[in-house]
Amino acid sequence: MKLLRIISFPLIPIYYLVTWLRNKCYDVGILKSKSYDLPIICVGNLSVGGTGKTPMVEYLIKLLKDDYKLATLSRGYKRKTKGYVLADENASVESIGDEPMQFHEKFKEITVAVDADRQNGISQLIKSGVETIILDDAFQHRKVKAGLNILLTTYDNLYLNDYVLPTGNLREPKNGAKRADIIVITKCPENITDLQKTKIIERIKPKNNQKVFFSYIGYGDISLQVKKQDCFTLVTGIANPTPLINYLKDKNLNFEHLKFKDHHTFSASEIESLKRREIILTTEKDYMRLKDYIDDDKLFFLPIEVNIDKSAEFNKIITEFIAGFKKQ
Repeated sequence: MKLLRIISFPLIPIYYLVTWLRNKCYDVGILKSKSYDLPIICVGNLSVGGTGKTPMVEYLIKLLKDDYKLATLSRGYKRKTKGYVLADENASVESIGDEPMQFHEKFKEITVAVDADRQNGISQLIKSGVETIILDDAFQHRKVKAGLNILLTTYDNLYLNDYVLPTGNLREPKNGAKRADIIVITKCPENITDLQKTKIIERIKPKNNQKVFFSYIGYGDISLQVKKQDCFTLVTGIANPTPLINYLKDKNLNFEHLKFKDHHTFSASEIESLKRREIILTTEKDYMRLKDYIDDDKLFFLPIEVNIDKSAEFNKIITEFIAGFKKQ
């Protein structure tokens, strides 16, 4: 894979030009973005994954769900359905995708929907009477003009250090970050210093209207059944499992790691192999794909949440955006 990326380096100018031209066409109005009469918050990134979008969406859900009729709208990556699908009691990973299924299982009081056509999805949600929509992974979906754009980039792999596809991981050129209202540096070490934060902000060079925040991962309790094992199996199908691996090692836990690609669809043979394992610890997203096949007394997940430095200021920006929008 690394060799393929090196070989494809000459293709960077082509990809860069195509994505730059597309954005420029939206910037000058040749291509049109549609605005809506309700507050829409977009959570996204410039890279192909692994920046912590799902925990950020869940943070926003917890912040807003008690005060607004809230909906999330995702593409529903790797689902087996097409078009607009509203999560209900019959929803599954196959019908809406793993991350939307996670939202649906955890937050019964909100509306969860998927549609690759975000304009259509938003129109359908408006008909259902929702008051606020969180767009999951839609920073490059410029047919929709969100009222507030939150851009995520990881501490150990800032978008500033990366290249566009196919050699790098960026979906679009770095200057796409100028569309963000908020930039969140995710997966920071908990002991990050003010000097380190200042240096990162100086490199990012945010515009006057942009705010930069720093966040880190908070892990929930590890199941007692997992802790009691001399060696358990860790199964991950996420873009970047390194923080999780490091966390478990810091806890002096002994485990065998089975690593799969992000959003991996487990085959029948892989599931049969996993069934023979004594105890499995996995991510919450992977748990959504495995829970129907592996017994509850063998399969456990480690919940995570995002903790934001200066969270009161962050929360105020979000809530004032919605309140101000409703006064218009």
